[in-house]
Amino acid sequence: MILTCLLLSIIGPLIFHLMTRYNKRGRLLSKIPGPTAYPLLGNMLKFKVDNLQDLWRLGREVSNDYYPITRFWICKTAIISVRHPDDLEVIFQSHKVIDKGYIYEYLHPWLKTGLLTSTGKKWRQRRKILTPAFHFSILHKYLEIANDQGVRFMNELKNESSDTIIVDDLMLFCSQYTLNIVCESAMGVKLDKMDSKLVRRYKNAVRDMGNVVVWRMPRPYITNWLMRFARKMAKVQRDALDVLHHFTDAVIQERRQYHESSDGKYLEEFAKDCPVSEQDGTRRKLAMLDLLLAAERKGLIDHEGIKEEVDTFTFEAHDTTGMAMTFTLMLLAENKEAQTKARAEVTQVMEKHNGNLNTSSLQELPYLERCIKESLRLFPPVATLLRYTSDELQLKNILVPANTDIIVHFYDTHREPEYWPDPEKFDPDRFLPENSRNRHPFAYVPFSAGPRNCIGQKFAMMELKSLIARILYDFILEPIDRLEDMQLQADIVIRPNDPIRARFVPIRRE
Repeated sequence: MILTCLLLSIIGPLIFHLMTRYNKRGRLLSKIPGPTAYPLLGNMLKFKVDNLQDLWRLGREVSNDYYPITRFWICKTAIISVRHPDDLEVIFQSHKVIDKGYIYEYLHPWLKTGLLTSTGKKWRQRRKILTPAFHFSILHKYLEIANDQGVRFMNELKNESSDTIIVDDLMLFCSQYTLNIVCESAMGVKLDKMDSKLVRRYKNAVRDMGNVVVWRMPRPYITNWLMRFARKMAKVQRDALDVLHHFTDAVIQERRQYHESSDGKYLEEFAKDCPVSEQDGTRRKLAMLDLLLAAERKGLIDHEGIKEEVDTFTFEAHDTTGMAMTFTLMLLAENKEAQTKARAEVTQVMEKHNGNLNTSSLQELPYLERCIKESLRLFPPVATLLRYTSDELQLKNILVPANTDIIVHFYDTHREPEYWPDPEKFDPDRFLPENSRNRHPFAYVPFSAGPRNCIGQKFAMMELKSLIARILYDFILEPIDRLEDMQLQADIVIRPNDPIRARFVPIRRE
């Protein structure tokens, strides 16, 4: 009996190893360069790290060591890491490679299978339902909300009595306003009407979300410390999920009550596919959530589906935009010449339009837009994504076998010296028309590309330009913490490990 068990413990792993590494798929994968993979574990031992900063650093090292394409194994799961624009072009232009990779399964407890994590027929249906929420005519109304928040944003800061305002956590500072904007514009709900304690707990839960998801991925070792840590993470997840879903329920309920009070007459326009209009001289701000509620009336989505999309958009839209705003402000703070030039442009436009910013006046801020684009190049909020291919996929120089996960590293793509000379330098003029004209179209993809590109990218850019313009008009930015000292961490959305501090110096005008 003991001998039989011993033989099985040897033969079983051997058969597993031969079946995964030496079948057709394994032979194709062996042609792709990568670190030495051990039987069973694959490359899990290489990723034996104790914090998310080291995980981020190690990912960058592996990507550089086996440039431009890397293969590694996690047990039977094969992952291909790509970064070159030629390979991204093949992946993003394909209508077959639209399934998200296995890592997104760890988001299911948080976001279920909303637009970010769903695939196939469900994803196509949800995309069709939600696309009208970001039509140009509706973006005008979203921008009104962003402007209102920007004015409130500045008034609160200017009410500070000090000549210098220290922002102790720039990430939290920015996400406060991006969350207000996404809730009021996309959900039609003002956060100041909601429980302030719940809103504050929601922001903390979003931060916990990234840590839990990353640490739930397969770990290469089991120790007493890890078991204790796993139990702690499980409790963090339970608590955070309770907050996130409670917040979502409150948002949906508030909007349902709004439509019940008006007998649902405004939803009829969406239900009948009518354009947004104005009646009785009053502006009605029909939102993305209203599209979902109207679709519910048609039987295209149920209450649980609405919750999925509200969870997804509330998290994704505010956190990504908040981080983009954070990095842009820091880069402007550290690059005085660019900041001065952007402020001069903003001042001219603001004074020309009596302090009002609309879709037309935002187009008069090309330099500020280039600053934001350059920030998104250096620090794309979603720095990596994972796709799954169920069929063989021919990349530029490598045939990827079926049933393989592909990680795309935007962070590294945006630093390809072939397309970005001196890639670590902040240079907004990279995006001048004459400098962009012949650049590879997939060398810059901060909002992804192809069928699964970011549905809200136009609104995100409008929101960033509006908020940052108002800050530059009223304040001079000075760094306290510097980006070169910052440690990034592996997360759903790229973020520093520690809070970033900045100094806002008010501009006194007569």
